Parts: sequence; C-alpha cells; structure tokens
Amino acid sequence: MSILKTTSESNTVGATAALYAADRSALGYVPSHTKVLALHPEAFQAWKALQSTIVASLGPRRYELVTLAAAQGIGSAHCLLAHGYKALNFLAEDQLLRISKDYRNADLNEAEVAMMDFALKLSTNSDAMDESDSLRLRSLGFRDREIVDIALAAAARNYLSRILQALAVDVDVPPQLEENLRRALLEPLRQPAVG
Repeated sequence: MSILKTTSESNTVGATAALYAADRSALGYVPSHTKVLALHPEAFQAWKALQSTIVASLGPRRYELVTLAAAQGIGSAHCLLAHGYKALNFLAEDQLLRISKDYRNADLNEAEVAMMDFALKLSTNSDAMDESDSLRLRSLGFRDREIVDIALAAAARNYLSRILQALAVDVDVPPQLEENLRRALLEPLRQPAVG
C-alpha cells in the first residue's frame, strides 16, 4: 500500500477534481492510481494526453493488445487488470482468456502476435532489440509510423507501470471484472516471462 497521502473524493478541487470526476464517469469509481498520480495533476494530464495520442494513431484494439503484452512483461498486476477489462471492448472474453494464457495461440493474426512479441521484448529485454525487431513488423505490413506507435505504446506502459510499482500503489480490480478472468489475467505473473 502506498504511503502517500491522497486527496479524498469529497475534498478535491480544480484539476484533481476533474481527474477524479472523469474516472468516476468512465469507470464508476476512482482507482488508486488516479488518486496517487493526481498528486501531480499536470503530469498525470500530460500522461493521459500522450496515451490518447498513441491510441488515436495505433487504434484501440492494437493499443490494448500491446499494453497487455507490455504489462505482462513488466509484471504489472495494475495494468493487466485495468487493460484486460478495457480489452473486453474489442475482444470476446474467451479470446482474452486464451490471450492471457498464451497470446501466440489465441487466434490472433500474425501481425498482432508480432506486435505483442515486440512489446514483450521491449518490456523484458530491450537492450537486445535491434533492427530485426522492427523489420519483422514491417514485413507483416506495419508502416513506419505504426512501428513507432507500437514502441511508444509499450514504452509508455513501462513508464506508468513502473511508477505504480515504485510507489506501491494499491492494485484495483475493476468491479465488473469476473473472477475467472481476473485470475487468468494475473496467472502470467506467477510464471517466468518468455521474451
């Protein structure tokens, strides 16, 4: 549990109140990470703007797949649960269960598997990356901008996840996330990452 003193929902004003209200409207509650990151609301708003820009360029389905692979590589329960829930807007629950177990055998197309491989490697072994990683994406039809977007999405997930881990932010379980899916999303954290 984070030692940081956050602002209670009843005492928010200004930018912090706006951040809380946005999450309450979108999620039905204010997650722990919002409460902690709202201690510096301008930085958190900049993060949200960066995230929105990447999603708009890469597309929400691809963004969520890259995010799940990066979160798995980092070992981020925070992001696996939050983005597993968000991914249900683009994936059927049974496919998300299979992705959680082994995305390479979950009926994703070759391009989607390759971008998840890229995100996982960036999150576990980025110093071993070279032009072959980007060339694989290009060979599967990704344009240069899309390759940059995949790298941005994975690196941005590393950025946020590591902040949440470093500050010992409580892991929230989205209330609507079913127990079997919660367990499946977290199962890779009990196993060594393959990159």
